This record gives sequence, C-alpha cells and structure tokens, in this order.
Amino acid sequence: MPESVPTGSRPGLHRMLAEARPGVLLFSLTPPRRNATEERIKEIAAVTLERLEPLDLDGLILYDIDDESDRNPDERPFPYLPTMDPARYHAEHLGGWDRPAVIYRCVGKYDEADLADWLRHADAERVLGVFVGASTGDKTVRTNMRRAQALRQEVRPDLPLGGVVIGERHTRGGDEHLRMLAKQERGCTFFVSQVVYDVNETKNLISDYVYECRSRGTAPRTVVFTLSLCGSLKTLEFVRWLGVEVPRWLQNSIRHSDDPLAESYRQALAIARDLVDFCEHLGMPYGFNVESVSIRRAEIEATIKLAADVAGILGR
Repeated sequence: MPESVPTGSRPGLHRMLAEARPGVLLFSLTPPRRNATEERIKEIAAVTLERLEPLDLDGLILYDIDDESDRNPDERPFPYLPTMDPARYHAEHLGGWDRPAVIYRCVGKYDEADLADWLRHADAERVLGVFVGASTGDKTVRTNMRRAQALRQEVRPDLPLGGVVIGERHTRGGDEHLRMLAKQERGCTFFVSQVVYDVNETKNLISDYVYECRSRGTAPRTVVFTLSLCGSLKTLEFVRWLGVEVPRWLQNSIRHSDDPLAESYRQALAIARDLVDFCEHLGMPYGFNVESVSIRRAEIEATIKLAADVAGILGR
C-alpha cells in the first residue's frame, strides 16, 4: 500500500506521469450533448465542478465520444448521442478546474488539419492528450493512429501523450503488451485502460508488459486503470455490448443482487485493492481513473464516493 502523501507535497500530474510515479488518481466524464444550450452546458459544468471540488484528484479526463455501431451488429442498449468537443468544453466551460485535463481524441473523426490545429493550440501546462483509434480495423477514418502519433511528434512533441490499453484485446491476441511498447516508441508516456471488470485478464496483461519491459531494458510507463460502476442490468448489457469482458460470476452477482449498484461498488473497490497490491509487488507504476458516464443521480453520487474511497486506498 502506498504511503500517505499530503496534497501539498505531491507533484502535479505532468510530473507524476513523466517520472512514472505510482498512485495517480483521475476522474473521467463525457462532455454535455452537442445539442445542449449554452445555458444548460454552463449549468452542467458548474454542478460538475462543485461535485469534484472535495476530491483529492490529480486530474480530469474528458472523453471524446464516437459512434461505435460498427463494433457490434446487435442493437445498442443506449442510443448514440453526439457530445460536444471535449477540448472546447474544457477551454470554454471548465475554467474553474485548477488541475490538468486529459483530453481524448478519437483521431479517426478528425481531418489531419483539424488535429494539427488542436495540437498546435493545446496548453501543454493544463492539457495532456490521449489518442484513440477506430473501433474496428475496417472503419473509414480521416486520420489513422500512426499518422496522428507522427503529427503530434511533428507539431507538439512537448504535449504529453497517452494511449488506450485493452485487456480484452490481450486475451484474444496475447500481444497487447507489445502494442503498448510500440506506442511508447511513438511517443506515449502513459496509458489509460478500458474499464476493468475482469481483474485476472488485466493482471495477465500487466505481468506480460512488465516482464517484456525488463527483457528489453525499458522502463514501464504508468497504466491508469479505469473503474466504472454498473448500477443496472441495462448498464451491464451496454458494457458487454462495448466489448468489455465481465466475468460470469460478476454478472451473476450484479444480476441477482437486491442492490446492483452497491454490489458493483463493492467489486470495484476489491478490484482497486487487488491491482494496487499486484502492481506494488511488481514495481509497476499505476493509477486509477474513476469513470462517471451515467446520468442517474444515484450512480453519479456513488461514483463520487468511489473516487473518495479509491483516494483512501492510495493513502490520501
């Protein structure tokens, strides 16, 4: 278990990631819907900042949502609703946020010129980036991942860049740790995982990554593990539609619980404790991203409490 570090003495997010220090804590959310009025956007931003203010976070993640209907031919449990650009939401409505923001970019959505323009104007002291590739290999894209990574190297090599890591992909192909190392060679200095429900799958990936790093004489980079609550059976259905592996025993626990949200909460904390112990043992730099994407008040409040409890696990 990491030792308690007073907020005032803990380095900022940029330095923690650059030095691969363990114990990063982020909170993630989606921007408001694209068709929301300016008044409504301001209202959402104000409420969000008020909820986050008491939390001892290192930074905020703002997701870039893309239509992933090509991922799965089955009907999407929740409709795809376009959201506003996360960079614009951060710049225009989250001025009261005094810590860094990690801005996701689904690079396939953007022309090269648009992506370069964002890179050129991003404030490297307040912003970090995470590039996300297409949901499937045959999806038509405007800019592919390789070109986006090269573009960042050409335009803004000083802007910290992260990559997405997917345990399920490692289970299928056994090479996600090699993808991580390839992304490191192209400029990634940290990783954020897809939502973790199958902790063994994640531990397999991290173990392979750490030992491959050692065999190459390469220092492992921080992996920020995403935790997300599953407060209803429909949410569970959607998580699985997105390709997230939920072990059958956990599906059963949630389905048969009188309080699925409480059961999901209990399991999320167990996953966090397990991964802290595992990473500390391996000497693997790690952190957590507590994800809040629900519009249900009970789930939002539970997610805020989860972030506070994970901060406690991290010794804050």
